[in-house]
Amino acid sequence: MTAAHRAMAQLETWPNLVSGPPRCAVGQAFRTIEYEVVHFHSDYAADLHLTHPAIERLLPELRRSSAIRVTPGSAWLTVLLDCDADVELLLSLVSVALKAHGDARQRHPGPPCEWYGSAVPAPRATVGAGAGAAPTATPHGLVPAARRAMGRLIPHGHKPD
Repeated sequence: MTAAHRAMAQLETWPNLVSGPPRCAVGQAFRTIEYEVVHFHSDYAADLHLTHPAIERLLPELRRSSAIRVTPGSAWLTVLLDCDADVELLLSLVSVALKAHGDARQRHPGPPCEWYGSAVPAPRATVGAGAGAAPTATPHGLVPAARRAMGRLIPHGHKPD
Protein backbone atom coordinates (compact mmCIF):
# COMPACT_ATOMS: atom_id res chain seq x y z
CA MET A 1 0.00 0.00 0.00
CA THR A 2 1.46 3.35 -1.01
CA ALA A 3 1.59 6.42 1.22
CA ALA A 4 -1.18 7.98 -0.89
CA HIS A 5 -3.41 4.94 -0.35
CA ARG A 6 -2.76 5.08 3.41
CA ALA A 7 -3.73 8.78 3.44
CA MET A 8 -6.88 8.13 1.39
CA ALA A 9 -7.89 5.29 3.73
CA GLN A 10 -7.55 7.66 6.70
CA LEU A 11 -9.51 10.45 4.98
CA GLU A 12 -12.33 8.00 4.11
CA THR A 13 -13.06 7.81 7.86
CA TRP A 14 -13.41 11.58 8.33
CA PRO A 15 -17.13 12.35 8.72
CA ASN A 16 -17.00 15.78 7.06
CA LEU A 17 -15.26 14.58 3.86
CA VAL A 18 -16.65 12.69 0.86
CA SER A 19 -14.49 11.05 -1.81
CA GLY A 20 -15.13 11.28 -5.52
CA PRO A 21 -13.71 12.54 -8.79
CA PRO A 22 -12.02 15.96 -8.67
CA ARG A 23 -13.13 18.95 -10.74
CA CYS A 24 -9.92 18.63 -12.74
CA ALA A 25 -11.01 15.06 -13.67
CA VAL A 26 -7.69 13.38 -12.80
CA GLY A 27 -7.35 11.14 -9.76
CA GLN A 28 -9.33 11.03 -6.52
CA ALA A 29 -10.60 14.00 -4.48
CA PHE A 30 -11.95 14.55 -0.98
CA ARG A 31 -14.42 17.36 -0.49
CA THR A 32 -16.92 18.86 1.87
CA ILE A 33 -20.38 19.86 0.68
CA GLU A 34 -19.03 23.29 -0.30
CA TYR A 35 -15.49 22.81 -1.65
CA GLU A 36 -12.75 20.40 -2.68
CA VAL A 37 -10.01 20.00 -0.11
CA VAL A 38 -7.45 17.51 -1.41
CA HIS A 39 -6.71 15.66 -4.68
CA PHE A 40 -4.55 12.59 -5.18
CA HIS A 41 -3.28 12.71 -8.74
CA SER A 42 -0.68 9.96 -8.25
CA ASP A 43 0.67 7.52 -5.69
CA TYR A 44 3.39 10.01 -4.80
CA ALA A 45 1.71 13.39 -4.34
CA ALA A 46 -1.44 15.16 -3.20
CA ASP A 47 -2.63 18.69 -3.94
CA LEU A 48 -4.24 20.51 -1.02
CA HIS A 49 -6.52 23.57 -1.19
CA LEU A 50 -5.26 25.41 1.89
CA THR A 51 -6.47 28.98 1.03
CA HIS A 52 -4.32 32.07 0.42
CA PRO A 53 -4.49 33.41 4.02
CA ALA A 54 -3.52 30.04 5.52
CA ILE A 55 -0.59 29.61 3.12
CA GLU A 56 0.64 33.16 3.83
CA ARG A 57 0.41 32.55 7.58
CA LEU A 58 2.20 29.17 7.43
CA LEU A 59 4.65 29.93 4.60
CA PRO A 60 7.85 29.99 6.71
CA GLU A 61 7.03 26.56 8.17
CA LEU A 62 5.83 25.16 4.84
CA ARG A 63 9.10 26.10 3.15
CA ARG A 64 11.08 24.15 5.78
CA SER A 65 9.56 20.84 4.68
CA SER A 66 11.15 18.93 1.82
CA ALA A 67 7.76 17.27 1.21
CA ILE A 68 5.87 20.48 0.40
CA ARG A 69 5.79 22.45 -2.84
CA VAL A 70 4.25 25.92 -2.71
CA THR A 71 3.41 27.74 -5.94
CA PRO A 72 3.51 31.53 -5.47
CA GLY A 73 0.05 33.10 -5.70
CA SER A 74 -1.79 29.78 -5.53
CA ALA A 75 -4.28 28.65 -2.87
CA TRP A 76 -3.12 25.07 -3.54
CA LEU A 77 0.08 23.35 -2.45
CA THR A 78 1.51 19.90 -3.19
CA VAL A 79 2.57 17.38 -0.56
CA LEU A 80 4.96 14.70 -1.82
CA LEU A 81 4.06 11.36 -0.26
CA ASP A 82 6.94 8.98 0.33
CA CYS A 83 6.63 7.78 3.95
CA ASP A 84 4.36 7.72 7.01
CA ALA A 85 5.65 11.10 8.17
CA ASP A 86 4.47 12.63 4.87
CA VAL A 87 1.03 11.07 5.39
CA GLU A 88 0.82 12.55 8.90
CA LEU A 89 1.89 15.95 7.53
CA LEU A 90 -0.81 15.79 4.86
CA LEU A 91 -3.51 14.80 7.35
CA SER A 92 -2.51 17.67 9.63
CA LEU A 93 -2.65 20.12 6.74
CA VAL A 94 -6.08 18.79 5.66
CA SER A 95 -7.28 19.61 9.17
CA VAL A 96 -5.80 23.11 8.86
CA ALA A 97 -7.48 23.48 5.45
CA LEU A 98 -10.89 22.54 6.86
CA LYS A 99 -10.47 25.14 9.61
CA ALA A 100 -9.19 27.76 7.13
CA HIS A 101 -12.15 27.27 4.81
CA GLY A 102 -14.57 27.48 7.74
CA ASP A 103 -12.92 30.67 8.99
CA ALA A 104 -13.09 32.22 5.52
CA ARG A 105 -16.81 31.33 5.27
CA GLN A 106 -16.30 30.54 1.61
CA ARG A 107 -19.55 29.69 -0.14
CA HIS A 108 -18.10 29.24 -3.64
CA PRO A 109 -16.34 26.14 -4.95
CA GLY A 110 -12.92 27.78 -4.91
CA PRO A 111 -10.35 27.75 -7.66
CA PRO A 112 -9.58 24.45 -9.36
CA CYS A 113 -6.24 22.87 -8.59
CA GLU A 114 -3.31 23.81 -10.79
CA TRP A 115 -2.27 20.23 -11.55
CA TYR A 116 0.04 20.05 -14.55
CA GLY A 117 0.89 16.39 -14.27
CA SER A 118 3.00 14.67 -11.71
CA ALA A 119 6.26 16.43 -10.85
CA VAL A 120 7.64 12.93 -10.34
CA PRO A 121 6.44 10.31 -12.83
CA ALA A 122 5.16 7.00 -11.51
CA PRO A 123 7.53 4.05 -11.89
CA ARG A 124 7.04 1.95 -15.00
CA ALA A 125 6.35 -1.75 -14.75
CA THR A 126 8.59 -4.07 -16.69
CA VAL A 127 7.67 -7.33 -18.34
CA GLY A 128 9.26 -10.32 -16.65
CA ALA A 129 10.49 -8.46 -13.57
CA GLY A 130 9.75 -10.75 -10.67
CA ALA A 131 10.34 -10.64 -6.94
CA GLY A 132 13.93 -9.87 -6.11
CA ALA A 133 14.58 -8.26 -9.49
CA ALA A 134 16.65 -5.10 -9.56
CA PRO A 135 14.69 -1.83 -9.79
CA THR A 136 13.94 -0.84 -13.34
CA ALA A 137 15.63 2.28 -14.67
CA THR A 138 13.38 5.04 -15.98
CA PRO A 139 14.00 6.71 -19.33
CA HIS A 140 16.09 9.27 -17.43
CA GLY A 141 18.41 6.53 -16.09
CA LEU A 142 17.22 6.73 -12.47
CA VAL A 143 15.39 4.08 -10.50
CA PRO A 144 11.88 5.08 -9.34
CA ALA A 145 12.85 5.64 -5.69
CA ALA A 146 15.62 7.99 -6.78
CA ARG A 147 13.18 9.90 -9.03
CA ARG A 148 10.82 10.40 -6.06
CA ALA A 149 13.69 11.60 -3.87
CA MET A 150 14.86 13.93 -6.64
CA GLY A 151 11.31 15.33 -6.85
CA ARG A 152 11.76 16.68 -3.32
CA LEU A 153 14.61 18.84 -4.60
CA ILE A 154 12.86 20.19 -7.68
CA PRO A 155 10.54 23.20 -7.32
CA HIS A 156 6.85 22.42 -7.87
CA GLY A 157 5.79 22.54 -11.47
CA HIS A 158 9.27 21.94 -12.87
CA LYS A 159 9.54 18.80 -14.93
CA PRO A 160 12.96 17.08 -15.06
CA ASP A 161 14.62 16.88 -18.48
